[in-house]
Amino acid sequence: MAINYRERIIALWTVFLLGTLFHTQLGLLPLFHGLSVIESQKATNINDISGIMWLMLGFFVLPMLAIILTIFTDSKRYRIIHFALTVFYSIMNLLHVVLDLFVQPVLWYQIALMVLLFFVGLLLNITAFKWMQMYNRSNKSQIELENSRL
Repeated sequence: MAINYRERIIALWTVFLLGTLFHTQLGLLPLFHGLSVIESQKATNINDISGIMWLMLGFFVLPMLAIILTIFTDSKRYRIIHFALTVFYSIMNLLHVVLDLFVQPVLWYQIALMVLLFFVGLLLNITAFKWMQMYNRSNKSQIELENSRL
């Protein structure tokens, strides 16, 4: 049975997005029990955090676009860009885990979830790399086949 890297990539991005949403929800859950949440910066209105809101939008939209493009695009250029995107997200996740270890109090359930998401990201890196390499191998095989006929 042939390995379908595109299906694996889509599944891994979906797991990553669901985990990221759950990470956000875990951070807000104390509010539903009358407790305060950890604040990264004080804000008096939505305009004070508009930059953060745009960054969060981008952080969620890029994986959604990656899922859509992975379904419809099979070009070498996209595979390279996609692999770079997965590496970027893994680096961002690792930084997020490390930085959250310095936030007091340390919320270990959040750290555990972020570590899980980091490993999902590593699986995504490996899968995206194999998908990128597969294209190169199949291209080389096709060129070798054409050259052998000459």
